[in-house]
Amino acid sequence: MLDDAVKALNQMLSPRLRAVLWKSIGLALALIIAAGIALDRLIVWLVGAGGRSVETTLGPQAHLPATALGWLISIAAGLGIVVGSVMLMPAVTAVVASFFADQIAEEVERVHYPHDPPGVALPLWLAVLEGGKTALLAVAIYICATPFLLFAGFGAILFFLATAWLLGREYFELAAMRFRPPIEAKALRKRHAATVYGAGLLIAAFVSIPIINLATPLFAMPLMVHVHKRLARVKAIAR
Repeated sequence: MLDDAVKALNQMLSPRLRAVLWKSIGLALALIIAAGIALDRLIVWLVGAGGRSVETTLGPQAHLPATALGWLISIAAGLGIVVGSVMLMPAVTAVVASFFADQIAEEVERVHYPHDPPGVALPLWLAVLEGGKTALLAVAIYICATPFLLFAGFGAILFFLATAWLLGREYFELAAMRFRPPIEAKALRKRHAATVYGAGLLIAAFVSIPIINLATPLFAMPLMVHVHKRLARVKAIAR
């Protein structure tokens, strides 16, 4: 497993993957900025609407307190958006990976497995669907884990473990579906759930590193290509 991770890290900055690296970083930043702007606009609107409602209910004398409260909420929300952008990186990278997974996998297979039959690229709609489902699950888990952040970081641990499961599942299936139907890919993942989860923990650790985590697909996809190749050979020997 660690050998697979080292191979993935060594190949991240290879000349053929460098262009994919910059494109994936650019798309991830664009998604984060778009989400941040949308959340900021929503919060500004809610604060404004709430302030007007308070003034209407309590009268003009409530204008100053309502304005001060609105500023405090806006500042807290701004900090929340910054923290939230870090927590939402698993969702962002899940979407980004769906666009570049096959390009990355093809290069890993070409370099490390030149004598094996090459995988078949997934239809873009299927890759985006898988990435979208993972992103929505990540957001749902983030929302559920947020209240537990107040309890000695229990929420952070919960989120980390859930991220390992989510991203491990997505990247493994993206790698496996290049060689087998989706149903068979999911069955293989379930059969080797512990191994896939172990690799997912490495991905979760990578995505937890600020700035570096923008390159998550360039680490996670090669890692899971190696893991899938190893498990596929075990399966072939078992037969």
